[in-house]
Amino acid sequence: MNVHFIAIGGAAMHNLALALHNKGYNVTGSDDTIFDPSKSRLESKGLLPEVFGWLPEKITTQLDAIVLGMHAKEDNPELLEAQELGLKIYSYPEFLYEQSKHKTRVVISGSHGKTTITSMILHVMQYHDRDVDFMVGAQLEGFDVMVKLTEDNDFIVLEGDEYLCSPIDRRPKFHLYKPNIALLSGIAWDHINVFPTYENYVEQFKIFVDSIVLGGSINYNEEDEEVKRVVEASENQIRKIPYQTPEYIVEDGDTLLETPEGPMPIEVFGAHNLNNLAGAKWICQHMGIDEDDFYEAISTFKGASKRLEKIAETATSVAYKDFAHSPSKVKATTNAVKNQYKERNLVACLELHTYSSLNAEFLKEYKGALDAADVAVVFYSPHAVQIKKLEEVTHQQIALAFERDDLIIYTNPEDFKDYLFSQNYSNKSLLLMSSGNYGGLDFDEVRALF
Repeated sequence: MNVHFIAIGGAAMHNLALALHNKGYNVTGSDDTIFDPSKSRLESKGLLPEVFGWLPEKITTQLDAIVLGMHAKEDNPELLEAQELGLKIYSYPEFLYEQSKHKTRVVISGSHGKTTITSMILHVMQYHDRDVDFMVGAQLEGFDVMVKLTEDNDFIVLEGDEYLCSPIDRRPKFHLYKPNIALLSGIAWDHINVFPTYENYVEQFKIFVDSIVLGGSINYNEEDEEVKRVVEASENQIRKIPYQTPEYIVEDGDTLLETPEGPMPIEVFGAHNLNNLAGAKWICQHMGIDEDDFYEAISTFKGASKRLEKIAETATSVAYKDFAHSPSKVKATTNAVKNQYKERNLVACLELHTYSSLNAEFLKEYKGALDAADVAVVFYSPHAVQIKKLEEVTHQQIALAFERDDLIIYTNPEDFKDYLFSQNYSNKSLLLMSSGNYGGLDFDEVRALF
């Protein structure tokens, strides 16, 4: 099969291209620029475009399919040529569904937790030598790819993202997967640039629940009131199985999960991660892993990349970085670190980096998100606000949104770095939360502070 990728360099797109190449497909692609790690990974398989740019001559009737990435625009020259030739154009999730429509599709959804839950499931499956297809949104320890597709595996585990499919298909990705087995971890308004109202955002999850195939099942976090309401109100003829945070204790910075065999030490921590673990256990049981085998495997799970990733530790201090940026994730992550190290002062630093977080109207969603921190710091770049063509966000708006009179706010990367490097971290926990890098912060230099 001949497949051409328009915008092959994206994190998701290049992983799908590699998966199809590994499956024996003839894969080509284009992009206007490609950075590492995508660049070197494509190059190692001979898939890196010889020249960057959009070249309509690459689009011919010999192609069986076009996969269109979100990075491309509606007037992309290659897309226009494909449309002119009447070629079949797929979005990323559409093509994934085509590759998995004869498999049992397991889809993990939610505003938060889906990458971690998917990672937990895949870790358990790999631990017990159960081969499954998958698509996950982070690089996992022990896995060399983020997308795996085969002809033989019965199950495919898909991280169900609610963001849009492509420039010409404005549906959320997870509406296309038609799961046999689903999980919904939480609903907290996000992607304000796409879903301008809370009601509009919640509606996407209602559609997802209704898209589960007849006779399928959904496990849902009953501690999230919106999740509970959405799932229980659905008239879809499916099994609805609730889950909740299991019992656990924290002793001397270690988390012990209560199991039928007694307390068991685990590597991950925080109430949100224990809740994620409970959801993952249900899904693994649906996939044939019994409870004892699940516990054995999950005790060795260290977490998904950039999710509460420990970057430094001494006898009296610790530093973590985390991908958290939306209000619910920031609150859960901040609470987790404070509860894990109760006797230490927590310095929590958040970069407002996404379209939603830099929107003056959305900022109020951050109320209380940093309350668990002893010292709360917010960094944002006015330049990023300009690039996203948003109204200017002021210090006062940010301080009011978080409702902390002692909130420390920086807009200059050097000033933020100077603050960070001037602190004494003895008997402290440092938490760096961002989907960016604070204007060029070198995390190796942060490690050297400890």
